[in-house]
Amino acid sequence: MALDRTGPADLVRLFTAYRDVLRTHREVINRLNVYPVPDGDTGTNMALTLDSVVNELVDTSGMEATCKAIGHGSLMGARGNSGIILSQVLRGIADSFKPLADAGGADWAGALTQAAEAAYGAVMRPVEGTILTVVREAAEAAAQSAAQIGDSRSGLAEVVQSARDAAQKSLDRTPELLPVLAQAGVVDAGGAGFLLLMDALLHVIDGRPLPEPPEVDSLASGSVTADSAGANASLDAAHDSVSDLRYEVMFLLDAPDHAVPAFKEVWAGVGDSIVVVGGDRLWNCHIHTDDIGASIEAALEIGTPRRIQVTDLMEQVAEEKWVRDAVAARGTPTDEEEVGPPVPTAAVAVATGDGIRRIFRSLGVHQLIAGGQSMNPSTAQVLEAVEAAPAEEVVVLPNNKNIVPVAQAVRELTDKTVRVVPTTSVAEGFASLLAYDPEATADENHRAMTEAAARVIPGEVTQAVRSSESPAGPIQAGDWLGLSREGIAAVESSSTDAVCALLSKLVTDDHEIVTLIEGEGARPAHTRTITEWLAENRPNVVAEVHHGGQPLYPYLLSIE
Repeated sequence: MALDRTGPADLVRLFTAYRDVLRTHREVINRLNVYPVPDGDTGTNMALTLDSVVNELVDTSGMEATCKAIGHGSLMGARGNSGIILSQVLRGIADSFKPLADAGGADWAGALTQAAEAAYGAVMRPVEGTILTVVREAAEAAAQSAAQIGDSRSGLAEVVQSARDAAQKSLDRTPELLPVLAQAGVVDAGGAGFLLLMDALLHVIDGRPLPEPPEVDSLASGSVTADSAGANASLDAAHDSVSDLRYEVMFLLDAPDHAVPAFKEVWAGVGDSIVVVGGDRLWNCHIHTDDIGASIEAALEIGTPRRIQVTDLMEQVAEEKWVRDAVAARGTPTDEEEVGPPVPTAAVAVATGDGIRRIFRSLGVHQLIAGGQSMNPSTAQVLEAVEAAPAEEVVVLPNNKNIVPVAQAVRELTDKTVRVVPTTSVAEGFASLLAYDPEATADENHRAMTEAAARVIPGEVTQAVRSSESPAGPIQAGDWLGLSREGIAAVESSSTDAVCALLSKLVTDDHEIVTLIEGEGARPAHTRTITEWLAENRPNVVAEVHHGGQPLYPYLLSIE
């Protein structure tokens, strides 16, 4: 039997279902993502935003408390341009429902209208053909349907179905409004994500099943399930393009509400894709820019930015392209495959964790060897990767002190010229690749890459498996250890405390960037604690966060 009204418990079911369907459609939505930057993260950011909402909804009861949790969770957890706009949609719905005991068709029509207004209000320069258009046209259809029914206590399913149908038509029409979508042969990614909210709502109202995701390689304009080789080729080309503005800067801003309009005007001269949402002194801010410093300084003029995150969009686009190309070639990336044509000097690296391996690939590594602290590769495995590399000269990045001698042994076993850059951490490996030149000789690369690796300060956090003594104090099994180049620098009872203690010893006034690489065991709340500690204790440092997926080390650090 279909619901006539939705209460607080129904909202919890709704947002849980919406989170679940976003997770299953994440890769499809990522693939659609070509605007404003083809960095393939819209589905991920929308799903992470809903993760935060659902976490806030635990143990809530009553409409007001439920709506407050939705609003706070969406604001605090919003990720990226798409996530922040979605957070405004959700907050608009929640604000509309706060004074109600339950919501019928007319209430949902009003909530969608408020959501559309909130979304448009958050964006500095609204662009039609995006999620904004899809939400607005869905709200307009819902309002028209509710007016025709005329009874605020009924018509819920009819109103939502009208909104869903209009959202689908609007989504199909987005390529007509936004040329970049037409060129790529796709519909808007954010709009596709919003459509799933309507599907989740109908699932709660009348029990219809949530939609299954289409095949990722069958995306074409006008239909998320169409099959077109030409459209897929256009989509590849769109994903290979790079934004004119290189960096994405995001942070939470503690500032008085009256100062925010002037702040947004300053940002309008610094970059684009500007989204600023929030209120009551807490704002979630997003911009694409070439001037990281100016975007943060504008915030410092009116308040205190924290949880600062900076993403190199050029690097992110390159990562997305590598993953896509590898999947297209073999269905899944492999460590043995060659990437690109033969070069004078190839790069080989040891790495573990899907995210870390993607980053290494994006930085130019030709061959990856599975391995790390807990599973050192053999000399034979390193030799196999060297022989498979598309060059007669090869530089090898061990990325662990125990693997350096293993890699060195390969030099005597091959006719190729092999030079081992003595990187002892992933952070040093990343830094060294910024100086890598495939057209230079192995000796020239070895010198430049070794110097680049030495300029960063690496750190690692892991858990003790036995009791011991250390320069940082006694260690009990289960304690968390902060490791620097010199050894154990911190011993704490939690991973977040270990990271913060390690940062307090390693980060000085001379440093500008701290990169956190999340591994297994890292949680969004833990990462927020760390970035907030940095914002409070090292306010001049910019924090960058990447997902590495490495085992045993919930956090790897790189300080520059």
